[in-house]
Amino acid sequence: MPSNLPPIVDPHVHFWDLAANRYPWLTPPLPSLFIGDHAALCRNFGPGDLRRAAEGLDLRKVVHVDGGMDRSDPLAETQWLGALADRDPAGMPQAIVAYVDLAAPDAAKTLAALAASARLRGVRQILNRHPDPRFNYVGIDYLDDPGWREGFAALAPARLSFDLQIYPSQMAAAAAFARRNRATQFLLNHAGMPADRDAESLAMWERGIRALAACPNVAVKISGLGMIDHRWTVGSIRPFVRHTLDAFGIERCMFASNFPVDSLYSDYATLWRAYGDIVADLSDAAKIALFSANAERFYRI
Repeated sequence: MPSNLPPIVDPHVHFWDLAANRYPWLTPPLPSLFIGDHAALCRNFGPGDLRRAAEGLDLRKVVHVDGGMDRSDPLAETQWLGALADRDPAGMPQAIVAYVDLAAPDAAKTLAALAASARLRGVRQILNRHPDPRFNYVGIDYLDDPGWREGFAALAPARLSFDLQIYPSQMAAAAAFARRNRATQFLLNHAGMPADRDAESLAMWERGIRALAACPNVAVKISGLGMIDHRWTVGSIRPFVRHTLDAFGIERCMFASNFPVDSLYSDYATLWRAYGDIVADLSDAAKIALFSANAERFYRI
């Protein structure tokens, strides 16, 4: 079925090769994660698999975001991805957001080594902390850690962005941190991950989105909503998409897939067509910005 969507530049995908590399979260016995049973992800997923998933869509470029590879060698994933892109006929991934432990004493040295990759654009170190420990990704509050903040300061001179993955309860602190680090571009992952759906929590998410949007150096990827709403529909995700667009404006928002993680909840084409349905009333220029142009601009591809 042909797509009536604009060309797509997907700014949040993950590739992995379980034979070539080690991924602790994909290695049996599988850990229990709030995203649900993820056994279906324990298979290789590369550029060819993504293109097959995107059949019928005009997928042009992708940004690879840290896929949870073994942390013992912080350079290994970026080197593997560079070799993968060199072999791929389309050069996927065109850009890389690497994992770096910014709290490590050698963080600046690691960043300098990663900069050897022409595809490196930024860093993601997941910060998610939640009052319910089942939702925690990390054991400490990095935003409040002096050593981590010192490592973070090395991003701006290296012209590297930071993919910010947090929960709504962390948004006020993250906005204050972004205001103190105006020289660094922040990319909020997954629309801020509104994990709790009671009225008070949703109001917190709405306020947090507004607080982050008030920071000119913060943009947002609208993605990963299936991780929270496993049986999502166009209707169920519409309020989150439209509130985010209203707060940030078209020029600081990007649609993204979070594939293959979100393949647990949807096929690729259904996800992108849902985005298309939600913004059907917008201009062609706005749609191009959301589906491709903003991702190209923020990740310099």
